Amino acid sequence: MQSELIRTDQLASADRAAMYALFDSHFEGVTPEVFATDLSLKNWVLLIKDDKDTLKGFSTLLMYDLVFEDELLTIVYSGDTVMDPSVWSSSALSRDWVNAVNQLRSHYQGETLYWLLISSGFRTYRFLPTFWQTFYPRYDQPTPPKMQRLMQFLCCRQFGNWYDAAAGVVRFPVPQKLGVNLSGIPSERLRNPHVKFFAQQNPGHAQGDELVCLTRFASDNLTPAGQRMWFSHMSPISDRRAL
Repeated sequence: MQSELIRTDQLASADRAAMYALFDSHFEGVTPEVFATDLSLKNWVLLIKDDKDTLKGFSTLLMYDLVFEDELLTIVYSGDTVMDPSVWSSSALSRDWVNAVNQLRSHYQGETLYWLLISSGFRTYRFLPTFWQTFYPRYDQPTPPKMQRLMQFLCCRQFGNWYDAAAGVVRFPVPQKLGVNLSGIPSERLRNPHVKFFAQQNPGHAQGDELVCLTRFASDNLTPAGQRMWFSHMSPISDRRAL
């Protein structure tokens, strides 16, 4: 498979249509208009296609600089991220998403880069313990006060009243609910402490509630699996649009 990093305002109409079709096959109740509005709030899209140029996955990103407690930071926020079930066994999404962020970060000025992730599905949350040593919230450590303040600052700024700070979740007025075939957590998966924690922290996940998560995006914060992903594909991703 091949990946392409594109500014959202320069997406071809065919790519937009294919993205919505793939999204609609996974989630319920999101109209093309709502999807388009959400897409317009992101500034980058990573497209993943097969050798026949068929869209197999995508991830939207919002990347920006801001000042928090007198420190200049860069934030990357993951928006809609979908992979076709036929390629779930592929590492293309995680590998090329990390490569894309690394490719973009030189265009931003923050001293530290943080990844803001909201998750209504345990599969998405599982990316964190698989690839990152330190992330929050997590079952085995309390969230440090500064990380908690940063999460609240970012979410109040971005989501406003949709963010429930006490619960640590975002509840959108039009939630993205996983389809019947993808919703729920198999009982055997709850034996994993990370999955069990996700279910406890986000009891409304089936209704589309999104658990707010944060990790420092840096090579020294990687697990061994994360290191293999980080260093396995360091060549630039195809970019037919000027950065």
